[in-house]
Amino acid sequence: MHVIATAGHVDSGKSTLVRALTGMEPDRWEEERRRGLTIDLGYAWTTLPSGQDVAFVDVPGHERFLGNMLAGIGPAPVVCFVVAADEGWQAQSSDHRDAVLALGIEQGVVVLSRADRASGQRLADVLARTRAELAGTGLQAAPSVAVSAIEGTGLTELRSALDDVLARVTAPATTGRVRLWVDRSFTITGSGTVVTGTLAAGTLARGDRMELVGHDNSRPVVIRGLQSCDTARDSVEPVSRVALNLRDVAAAEIRRGDALVTPEAWPTTGVVGIQRTSGVAYTDVPEQLMVHVGTASVPARLRPFGADHARLVLDRRLPLVLGDRLVLRDPGRRSVLGGARILDADPPALLRRGDGANWAQRLAGMDPAGDLLGEVAARGAVQADHLGRLGLLSGQDPAQLPGLRVLGNWWVHAPVLEAWQQRLLAAVEELQQRDPLAPGLSMGAAVGLLALPDERLLPHVVDGAQLEADGGHIRVPGSRDNLGPIEPAIAGLEHRLTAHPFQAPEADELTKLGLGSRELAAAERAGRVLRLRDGVVLLPTAPALAMRALAALDQPFTTSQARQALDTTRRIAIPLLEHLDSRGWTQRLDAGHRTVVR
Repeated sequence: MHVIATAGHVDSGKSTLVRALTGMEPDRWEEERRRGLTIDLGYAWTTLPSGQDVAFVDVPGHERFLGNMLAGIGPAPVVCFVVAADEGWQAQSSDHRDAVLALGIEQGVVVLSRADRASGQRLADVLARTRAELAGTGLQAAPSVAVSAIEGTGLTELRSALDDVLARVTAPATTGRVRLWVDRSFTITGSGTVVTGTLAAGTLARGDRMELVGHDNSRPVVIRGLQSCDTARDSVEPVSRVALNLRDVAAAEIRRGDALVTPEAWPTTGVVGIQRTSGVAYTDVPEQLMVHVGTASVPARLRPFGADHARLVLDRRLPLVLGDRLVLRDPGRRSVLGGARILDADPPALLRRGDGANWAQRLAGMDPAGDLLGEVAARGAVQADHLGRLGLLSGQDPAQLPGLRVLGNWWVHAPVLEAWQQRLLAAVEELQQRDPLAPGLSMGAAVGLLALPDERLLPHVVDGAQLEADGGHIRVPGSRDNLGPIEPAIAGLEHRLTAHPFQAPEADELTKLGLGSRELAAAERAGRVLRLRDGVVLLPTAPALAMRALAALDQPFTTSQARQALDTTRRIAIPLLEHLDSRGWTQRLDAGHRTVVR
């Protein structure tokens, strides 16, 4: 299916034309039919001669309902632009032209309606004026057809022209994330809440879980059922008009301008950086204006950075990404100010003096197609899934981008990674120089020092700085062997224990040597001593030497027998035996017996 929105001045015959093409009444309200004036969006559908299904979104032409018109044309990729042949180009025609230009719509058909009320020369004049007005828009070369919906003349040619235009429309992606802008919400007895919208990309299926981005908050919902053109479907592909029966939400909780999106696939933002694509220079527009995107209409505050770039602060958060097209409207004059393209969907906060100027310079240099390296450089480090949500990942290989490093799920700017490495190395070396006995810089302190966005980045920084991490601390390789001022004391202790392996020094002896718990911990990290409970200090070779003596005993053996075999005291024997138990070398059988595990 394809979806076509109408456009054109009030009383141009748009609804009459849709009615003639489809045989359906697009005006939904009794007041519309009574007054002959379209107030809100209307919907109808038909099948063209080629067999192509097409749905129409009929929009109002009156200036009072310009907001409704923008909600209808916003999600549609094709436009049927109508000008009444007997009235010619009108002021509202210019508003609708400006909307088409702002949204970047490039496919459509120009229809001169009520051709039965105009002469051949009049038709030629109106068409010439229309062509001149549409110059510079995507419809400047659009096919044109003169039609009389009352007499039926030109309808065959119009259907053929629509077929030709739709054949040139690029097929949308049927896979990937979905963003459905809601244009209606209502309740059907026996079914519950139903919302409608134009599915522009992706696929919807019954049972899908979606996220409803509403005016006040976001919430999960489930698609209970779906229809397209009054026909129940298991799934629907783009571009289609769809009606979704939702579970777990009341119709009153959903309004036009809300969006149904694939969960965790879209960012929501209340601030965007934009580039002017049409209309008035930003230095000449009011600070307070209305922003239209999809079916949403949101008050916003504009801060210009020159004529062509600006920062928009929206009244509420919306699911917006790079490249989204916006229409800016002056709420006081009910006119379109121009169009904008989002360049930055997640701009940084401007907190310090100069932040605005720096960001504006970057914004002005951004590629409308997306600047992946620039985005990563501006943030230092960004998770890949966030870049995907912003619309910046389009199959680019980060390995082909100079200055970019991929660390797990993080994309890091190379200079930032290098700065982290240099700062970490300097901090670790300074600590080692100041305190040789320190175990190293703790992991937590390193994460805080570098202000890393994710502690999982730290191992990559450690490796890049050619440091080593062990036991929750980071140090220079080989530094744990450097015992500094306690080296003589440790050497003397080693000499004593080599001669008498199980004659551990008493606490006061260690104190005289200047070996407290901190000094002994450093020696243990260096592999020079083994610390057991109750302050027992031996050489690392002591357990193996003990096993030789214990293996020579009759099995099982008592603690007293072990003490005698090792020529030591009970103070030392019990912690040593418990250590052997913990290593699985001996097994305690009861309160007084152990055996060697063979």
